[in-house]
Parts: sequence; structure tokens; C-alpha cells
Amino acid sequence: MLRTLGEDLRTVVDRDPSVRTRAEALLHPALPAVWTHRVAHRLHRRGLRLPARGLMVLARAVTGTEIHPGARLGRRVLIDHGAAVVIGETARVGDDVTIYHQVTLGAVGWWHDNGRAEGERRHPVVGDGVVLGTGATVLGPVTVGAGAVIGAQALVVKDVPAKARVLALAASPAPPRQTPQYAVELLRHTASAGSW
Repeated sequence: MLRTLGEDLRTVVDRDPSVRTRAEALLHPALPAVWTHRVAHRLHRRGLRLPARGLMVLARAVTGTEIHPGARLGRRVLIDHGAAVVIGETARVGDDVTIYHQVTLGAVGWWHDNGRAEGERRHPVVGDGVVLGTGATVLGPVTVGAGAVIGAQALVVKDVPAKARVLALAASPAPPRQTPQYAVELLRHTASAGSW
């Protein structure tokens, strides 16, 4: 366990360009979440679910990162920033994975999951070396293959092959419309959307 915690610390220094020393890495916002999860996961595996969940709640309150104690994290996982990261109970995250803020590795919803067999996986499996960009959402018992890159804001609900790139559509500016009729149509649309 100590060797793994040491690897986590070195990973922050090696892969976060804003961190230059191990002392500085100790103040990395997501490192306490990963370390607390590693302890909580051991408790969870031993059947001590309440203390494990208590640690999860404490880590979430302090770091803004929620990793269910049942989730399995590989070695050298870097959660960069950590804010609003959610990793569900049956998720498995491989080695050398990079997870940016606001990433969700979640289930598709209780209305589907309550019908699954006991012990059946509800959350994603993320292969080694995957990068999950800011705001990426991976839902359900899907597999993201090793070395894949899931871009910012991408929604993944199907398996992703190894070394694939999944990107969300980038925003593009609409052409300016300055006619009086456009203004009337925009007002009519806004009013009908209940925004008043």
C-alpha cells in the first residue's frame, strides 16, 4: 500500500506541469481523494462498507471528488484538478489513466440498474493509458480500450476501441442576423420557451 501511495505522489510530480516538488504535490487537490479511496477500497473489500463510505463522504467534502469505495483504481492514476469527478461503484480504471475535472464514470440510472443481476457491472471499465478530458461522461457497463482519448464534454455510451479518439462537437459561431424579422422570431422563440 505504501508503495502505491508513493507512486501516486510521484505521478502528480511527473504529470502535472504546475507541480515541481513532492512537497508541492502533497497539496495537489485530488491526491487526498485518491489516497483516501485506496484506504476506503480496502475497507470495502473486507466488508466494512459503512466506514468505507464514511471515508468517501469525507474525501468528497474536502476535495470535491467522489470515488465510490467499490471502484477499482489502477496504479499511477492522475486526477487533475479533481473538482466534480464522480467514479461509480463497479467502475474499473486501469493504470496510467489521466482524468480531468468534471468527469463522470457512472451508471445509466436506477431504472435500468435495479433490473441487473446481483454483482453485474453497472459502470465503465477504462483501459490503461486512457485520457478522459474535462467534462467527459462515460455511462453504463461500457469498455474504453487502452490508450483511447475521450475529449472534453464527450458523452460515451458504447464501447470505445483501443487508441480511438472520441470527441464532442465543437461549438461554432452562428452567422450574425440583424434583420428586424430575425429579432421578432428570436423573441417569439424565447417567449415560447418559457424564459420570461
